[in-house]
Amino acid sequence: SPSLSLELLPTDPLLLILSFLDYRDLVSCCYLNRRLNQLSNHDPLWKRHCKKYWLISEEEKSRRNQGWRAIFISTYSDLGRYIHYYATLKKAWDDLKQYLGQWCPRMISSLKESVREEDLDAVEAQIRCKLPDDYRCSFRIHNGQKLVVPGLMGSMALSNHYRSEDLLDIDTAAGGFQQRLGLKQCLPLTFCIHTGLSQYMALESVEGRNKYEIFYQCPDQMARNPSAIVMFITGTSYLEWFTSYVNKVVTGGYPIIRDQIFRYVHDKDCVATTEDITVSVSTSFLPELSSVHPPHYFFTYRIRIEMSKDALPENTCQLESRYWRITNAKGDVEEVQGPGVVGEFPVISPGKVYEYTSCTTFSTTSGYMEGYYTFHCLYNKDRFFNVTIPRFHMVCPMFKATNTNESAVDEDQDSTGADDCRDPRRVLDIPAPSGCCPCHT
Repeated sequence: SPSLSLELLPTDPLLLILSFLDYRDLVSCCYLNRRLNQLSNHDPLWKRHCKKYWLISEEEKSRRNQGWRAIFISTYSDLGRYIHYYATLKKAWDDLKQYLGQWCPRMISSLKESVREEDLDAVEAQIRCKLPDDYRCSFRIHNGQKLVVPGLMGSMALSNHYRSEDLLDIDTAAGGFQQRLGLKQCLPLTFCIHTGLSQYMALESVEGRNKYEIFYQCPDQMARNPSAIVMFITGTSYLEWFTSYVNKVVTGGYPIIRDQIFRYVHDKDCVATTEDITVSVSTSFLPELSSVHPPHYFFTYRIRIEMSKDALPENTCQLESRYWRITNAKGDVEEVQGPGVVGEFPVISPGKVYEYTSCTTFSTTSGYMEGYYTFHCLYNKDRFFNVTIPRFHMVCPMFKATNTNESAVDEDQDSTGADDCRDPRRVLDIPAPSGCCPCHT
């Protein structure tokens, strides 16, 4: 019998085989022989790759009035260097914009359009440092946002302290590129116009940083060299940093308060129900008010008190007082008791919710709080009862000190000082607010 050749194989099984190939192997087939070249150009083969790598929908294909193969090739010629990042980042941006459109619509107008490849090249020439491809890819989709409030990267508010972080556009970020000791070759990613707080990305592995590590800076007030800082690590790469934040937002992990994203983290186990009243807690670490040397770790927490909608009307009650038991990582205990919460005595009735925010500080990197509220019934004023506040833990993010030849960093973490920490060296020259927040309410 004649030997079997590629030319004699039927078309449909060959197309099925080719449909399993990655785009690189599909391109390679074009160079093997005429038959595979013809089959590899079969337009439906490129539909999967367009959807997988560029998130091209049927509607967009119709708008472009091009075949799948032509769309893949034209997109690859523009964004090919980002093929391993683009789909993940594009989906994150699309999910975020869809969520913002529903819950924070005024943020949509602050987003900037994409930048060109040559704009990113120009920034690299300006700062004389390479930008990571995942960062470049994100800015090919959206060029950050305008310096407005609220900021895309989350807000935080206490009685006399407010923070809202914008995602910087590429030009503003380049203008804040650092070459001074302590922040050598670091690019700001975010900025808060109220506090001057930024998150930085290290573009090189210098001064003890890992390349592309993202962090908040905190001055080391006990080091002999004023340029020494401590870094609170918030990400290991731009892709991980941005997509994990977006996932937290779009899955409801961060609450929306007054049309802003607030970066409170809620532990689902941190809920306690007493009779008809449920108390839940979410927490947040504030790097701009914290210090490692001396040790002063600032946390804020948000309490939600809710009475079941099925409760009887006669169960309506009023909060009289609070009791806290606060324990740090060394086992030291502090007890706090006082009237009301944040100066208020809320009334809780069926289906009603009361929420408030307060704060606390630790001289250790972690600690926990627990306690109870005392209520009295409005329809039976002789009846008082305690409502459990579940134990909730607060943990400082991972941190490390800079390591420069010129700096001498004091690593004694058992020091007992406690000062608010605000960095005077800003991306923009805007002072931070002064004052302290009431604690343990």
